[in-house]
Amino acid sequence: MTVSPQGLSLAAEFPEASREQWQRLVEGVLRKSGAEDVSGVQAESRLSTRLQDGITVRPLYTSADAPAVTSGYPGFAPFVRGSRAQGAVPGGWEVRQQHAHPDPRRANEAVLADLENGVGSLWLTVGAAGLPVAGLPTALEGVYLDLAGVVLDAGSETTAAAEQLFRVYQERGIPADAPWGSLGADPLGLSARTGDQRFAATDEATALAVRCVRDHPGLRALTVDALAYHDAGASTAEELGCSLATGVAYLRALTAAGLTVDQAAAQLEFRYAATADQFSTIAKLRAARRLWARVAEVSGVAGPGAAQRQHAVTSSVMATERDPWVNMLRGTVACLAAGVGGADAVTVQPFDSALGLPDAFARRIARNTQAILVEESHLARVIDPAGGSWYVESLTDELARAAWAWFQEIERAGGQAAALSSGLVGERIARTWAARSEDLAHRREPVTGVSEFPNLAEPPVRREPAPEPPGGGLPRVRSAQAFEALRTRSDRQLAATGARPRVFLATLGPAAVHTGRSSFAANLFQAGGIETVTGEGAEAFRAGGATVAVLCSSDRLYAEQGEQAVAQLREAGAERVLLAGQPHGGVAGTVSGVDDHVFTGCDAVAVLTSTLDLIGAVR
Repeated sequence: MTVSPQGLSLAAEFPEASREQWQRLVEGVLRKSGAEDVSGVQAESRLSTRLQDGITVRPLYTSADAPAVTSGYPGFAPFVRGSRAQGAVPGGWEVRQQHAHPDPRRANEAVLADLENGVGSLWLTVGAAGLPVAGLPTALEGVYLDLAGVVLDAGSETTAAAEQLFRVYQERGIPADAPWGSLGADPLGLSARTGDQRFAATDEATALAVRCVRDHPGLRALTVDALAYHDAGASTAEELGCSLATGVAYLRALTAAGLTVDQAAAQLEFRYAATADQFSTIAKLRAARRLWARVAEVSGVAGPGAAQRQHAVTSSVMATERDPWVNMLRGTVACLAAGVGGADAVTVQPFDSALGLPDAFARRIARNTQAILVEESHLARVIDPAGGSWYVESLTDELARAAWAWFQEIERAGGQAAALSSGLVGERIARTWAARSEDLAHRREPVTGVSEFPNLAEPPVRREPAPEPPGGGLPRVRSAQAFEALRTRSDRQLAATGARPRVFLATLGPAAVHTGRSSFAANLFQAGGIETVTGEGAEAFRAGGATVAVLCSSDRLYAEQGEQAVAQLREAGAERVLLAGQPHGGVAGTVSGVDDHVFTGCDAVAVLTSTLDLIGAVR
């Protein structure tokens, strides 16, 4: 086939396919799995995935699924495709790294190492949760403050930290219009973190904003930190809705203090979590810009000032203490999503951040993750890489609508401050986290290295303890926390007795018959820190030193030998006998004498907890 360069036609040699043809192919696959009664749209829906916020992800998206609302152009309202027309091209997004070491000298060493190796701005945790306010000048020694941006995160000591930073600028002769970054005032976020409604007052934050507008035009005074809600277990739309309500509250306070609406909007930076669910993260950042553009439009903000300034941070919820090396992979995917989603600044948390203060190696990997994506993968050379994807555009639209509905509910309740004090926000997020915890416990949402594919032989990674962050309000949760608590019990048992808790995997038949279920059972119990010993017969059970046995084989052998095997294990001293297989709809459920079943989708946390209790593992 010969086609001129001017007349290229994508897939011109293939006949046009229809959705109905694709559905028929799906029907054929489903029939092979035993689903004989589905066809057409029903077949397609079988492959759909239900997300939080009432959103369903379909297996196929076409131009017919494109949202009615246009995404516009990069750099123009509604800013879905980016806050700047050129995107991150050519130099990439702003690489921002966090520092919270309480020793100013050690913090300074880490700061200089970061700046010398690709970091563009510093995010400093100041106050009781990090660097002492008085240590700020020492931590910033040798830093070219007219080149490197500084972002403060000082909680209740924000004003004191800002005054110290202003003093540093003045003493070092930095021109007033040269510094850039943010003072990080977030009274509503601090109130959410601590549960103290006194912190919700915006007087100090607005005073800092007025001062920035007057004296330091490169500085922003306020941060709308949505991490407070994400870290408590909020869904994506809940995180967006809370950030929107907080931003609106700050606009009202700033304009009441005498700033124009354009000046007020320019004083805000929004901080969002980036997770290993790359498409949700991409859609979240795009939806956030669309939502804020709508608020700006209604408020009268003109032109580029209506664009939302975004700082994306890799999620603490997804970080694990066990097998923390996997956090490098999670951080890489999250960073990629943040870049593709159009974040202006990105922070990759070191892989050991859940363990305490990160070491030099962890910080180097964190900053080099961004360097590889920008410099080697050339991720920033494309403006809005996700633009035009019918899936991403549809997901962006659905998230925006769900978040807007939640934002309106908060506004009806009197705004973000009122919604926090009444418990509306906390109760809503708690319900969301409870539902997600069920998915985690049943391993419908796996955590690699923790709930799936754990390595009991790997020694734990130790780090210097980090200062305690502010608490007392919304909780801080992690996906791995339930399984890691079980692993901690196992560690205590090992320290107290020299051996971990143990179960016996009683196999029936040749390896080809039992390997599938015995491997599943081994993976399940090791996720709770329970060692597994595999063998066949009563004698092997006695020699294994366990009091709990798990019968593993095929349905055929269960039918032929299952009850006899259970009786033999009981006679050999098994206090509890479990069977690997579904309790309903199969032969495994008909074997009498077993205490419980373990199977794909069972409540793994409940099974592991009860097993450790029976064994007598140290709490």
